[in-house]
Amino acid sequence: MRARYGVPLGITALGAAGLAYAAGFEARSFRLRRVTVPVLPRGTRPLRVLQVSDIHMVSGQRKKQRWLQTLAGLRPDFVVNTGDNLSDPEGVPELLDALGPLLDYPGVYVFGSNDYYGPKLRNPARYLFEKLQGRHGLNGNPPAVGAVHNPWEKIRDAFDAAGWLNLTNTRGRLKVDGLELAFTGLDDPHIKRDRYEKVAGGPESDADLSVGVVHAPYLRSLDAFTADGYPLILAGHTHGGQLCVPFYGALVTNCDLDTDRAKGLSTHRAGGHTAYLHVSAGCGTNRYTPVRFACPPEATLLTLTPRA
Repeated sequence: MRARYGVPLGITALGAAGLAYAAGFEARSFRLRRVTVPVLPRGTRPLRVLQVSDIHMVSGQRKKQRWLQTLAGLRPDFVVNTGDNLSDPEGVPELLDALGPLLDYPGVYVFGSNDYYGPKLRNPARYLFEKLQGRHGLNGNPPAVGAVHNPWEKIRDAFDAAGWLNLTNTRGRLKVDGLELAFTGLDDPHIKRDRYEKVAGGPESDADLSVGVVHAPYLRSLDAFTADGYPLILAGHTHGGQLCVPFYGALVTNCDLDTDRAKGLSTHRAGGHTAYLHVSAGCGTNRYTPVRFACPPEATLLTLTPRA
C-alpha cells in the first residue's frame, strides 16, 4: 500500500512545494537588472535609464509598492514605462503612490492591454497550446465584448501631469544633460492598437539618440523600428516567460518573439539594420496567475554609453 501511494503523494507534495515557492517567495523576490548599451554619440557621458514594466498592480500589494518607491534612489536620468501597470481596477491609487517618487524624473510611457482591460481567468497551459498552434495570446484581437474596463485614463492623466510623455502611436522628445533624445512609441500590438504608419519615417536627424518604445515585442513592430534605423527598442509584456525551466529558460513569450529573447538585452535585424532590443521581464503577474518560477520580477537600469 505504501509503495502504491508513495510516489503520487511525493509528486503531489513536490508540486505543492513548488507552487508555494513560486507564489509565496519568487513572485515577490524583486530584482534589479543592470545592462549597458553603447548607443550614444562619442564623447558624451553615460545616461542612466530606468525601465519599469508589467507592474500589474493589485490592491494590497504593499511589498511591491515599497520596492517600486525605492527605485527612485537610483537617480535615473529618465524613466521608461512600457505598460501593463494594472491588474485590478481598484489598484490605481496604489500604483500612483508606488510610482510617485519616480514621477519626479523625466519619463515616457506606453500602455499595454492590461491598462485598458481587466484580466480574465485563463488556464496557464493555454499559452503553450497557443504557441504550438502558431497563435499568440489574444492573437492580435481585442478582448471580447463585456471585458472589464480599467480606469487607464486616471493613470494617463497622472503621468501627463508629472510631465511624462505619452507615446501612444506618436513621437516625443526629452532634453537630458544637453542631449536631444527622440522617442517613437506604439500602442499595444497585442490587441492591434499599434499604428506604425502614423510614426513611420525613422529617427529624427537632429536627435542625439532615437528610441522605439512598445509594450508587446511583436515582430512586426520590431521589424518596422529596426528597418527604419532605430538603434534601441524597449519593450515588456513577456514576463520573461514567467514560468521558466531552470538552465533552459522560457517556454513562451505570449507573442511571436522567440523565447531566447524573452527577457534582457539582445539584437534584432531587419531591412539591413541592427537594433539593440531590451525586453523587461516585468515586476508583476496577472492577478489570476500570481506565480513566477526561475524568472524573478524585475526592473532594469540601462546605462547608455557612447558608441565605440
